[in-house]
Amino acid sequence: MIKILVVDDEVSIVKLLQFNLEKSGFQVATAFDGKQALEMVKSEQPDFLILDLMLPKMDGMDVCKTLRQERNNIPILMLTAKDDELDKILGLELGADDYLTKPFSPREVVARVKAILRRYQITPEVGDSPEHAVITLGEIRIYPEKYEVYRNEDKIELTPKEFELLHYLANHQGRVLTRDQLLNAVWNYDFIGDSRIVDVHVSHLREKLEDDTKNPRYIKTVRGLGYKLEG
Repeated sequence: MIKILVVDDEVSIVKLLQFNLEKSGFQVATAFDGKQALEMVKSEQPDFLILDLMLPKMDGMDVCKTLRQERNNIPILMLTAKDDELDKILGLELGADDYLTKPFSPREVVARVKAILRRYQITPEVGDSPEHAVITLGEIRIYPEKYEVYRNEDKIELTPKEFELLHYLANHQGRVLTRDQLLNAVWNYDFIGDSRIVDVHVSHLREKLEDDTKNPRYIKTVRGLGYKLEG
């Protein structure tokens, strides 16, 4: 059974989420501040983290940042009471997989959790079709069936969204793709028109793939249009 850690300092929200998640078949652990959240990630080893932005002792941004610095790739859905795009962008920059603004529907939370888990757990059978073939770009090898990327012999840790973006670019190698095209292809909801989401993830990919992010070898910016991937 998949275990979800819900972290929020509002008891009513925690109970609401716990009820709906357990009703959907998940096991749920709870925490009420940032420091407790980090401790429980280590002790409980949850499979998923629902993390409020505003927390006592340590806020959600710092929790997310700490986990990613420790190379913990647990899926993170961030909750925020602020309808502030900068907070949302910063959360994604720090490694959150998705966010929801309060107030939200518990059913939407469950749907988001399931969608993110599908991206983490996709393990299609390996076949001969091009979509399953290993993609090689210079020193980079992409294994679609495993959701894995290697540079030479070193595995590169990517979030599911980073992988999906890279895979989509690789499947359209050499073609210029607009930010809106990438939003439609890689993000299924909520982000249409917010091209900064694409820019944030491209920046992350460059940090992980490129020797020189200011002069990238693989992911090229086409000014006024979008991006293209070159081998």
